[in-house]
Amino acid sequence: MTDRRKDPSAAPAADTAPAGPSEELVTVAPRLRDLRRRSGLTLEAAARQVGLSPAHLSRLETGRRQPSLPMLLALARTYGTTVSDLLGETAPERDPILRAGRTEPSEAGGWTYWTVGGAGRAMQALRVHVPQRAQGELVRVHPGEEWLYVLKGRLRLTLGEAAHVLDPGDAAHFDSLTPHRIAAASRGGTELLFVHTLLQSGAAELCLGDATPRRGL
Repeated sequence: MTDRRKDPSAAPAADTAPAGPSEELVTVAPRLRDLRRRSGLTLEAAARQVGLSPAHLSRLETGRRQPSLPMLLALARTYGTTVSDLLGETAPERDPILRAGRTEPSEAGGWTYWTVGGAGRAMQALRVHVPQRAQGELVRVHPGEEWLYVLKGRLRLTLGEAAHVLDPGDAAHFDSLTPHRIAAASRGGTELLFVHTLLQSGAAELCLGDATPRRGL
């Protein structure tokens, strides 16, 4: 897509980067800070909405910690934008066509993803490759809806207490306030199409520190 520690700032290596920020982080870090300020949020207020400690968000904004893909999604929702915008990716203005050759892969938290939707829209579309054992135990809860379609491999999707295994051609459409986990169920990982609505909400949170849904972290 369990880390049960209560402080998301103590997340495992999927949310951290080795010493020395990568070239991508040099771009992402100042954009995170600028978008937060443009949203009129203090560091403390933004951290509370995303479910992080202010210190953890500060490290993301200064490039000392690498955000995972779920964390980028949470930040994008909080700032009312998209992951593509956070990463500084540009798309032709109002061009409804996205050619395959112009889509570059990005990686966050072990997931590889391609933006396959336009910027500035009410929903975000991604093609995602989820390796086996990558973030499969993270519980996610946030406002909105999600739709996914399995292209290759098998996917293990947990919705609340119910676990489902999806094969290629299977799809799922669910309310994102349902606690959910996404994991590859095949050795070679899983490739899927993923669409979610972009809702800005003070209650928005994507990765929970334990298996119990909470609000207002």
